[in-house]
Amino acid sequence: MTDLKKELKDKKAIDACAKQFGVIGDPTRLKICYLLCNHPELSVSEIAEAIGMSISAASHSLKKLKALKLVTARRNFRTVYYSWGNKELARIIQSQL
Repeated sequence: MTDLKKELKDKKAIDACAKQFGVIGDPTRLKICYLLCNHPELSVSEIAEAIGMSISAASHSLKKLKALKLVTARRNFRTVYYSWGNKELARIIQSQL
């Protein structure tokens, strides 16, 4: 039991976890997470079209996910492609949806 209490004293880890789950708690970002958990890589425009939102709005949500290292991005000329960057969280999302 002491080890469990010790884990909870790691404020930095707890704060990081709370931020990640807070960000994906938004329905739009959760949809993005779902798509990226189930497809190896998608462009911003593919994500925006699938969700039914503007490219600008999709980019904004993706930047929040990227800031928390939940997704990774790569640029190919003018197109930005995103992929899921957190394997453990991907398993949780896939098992719940």
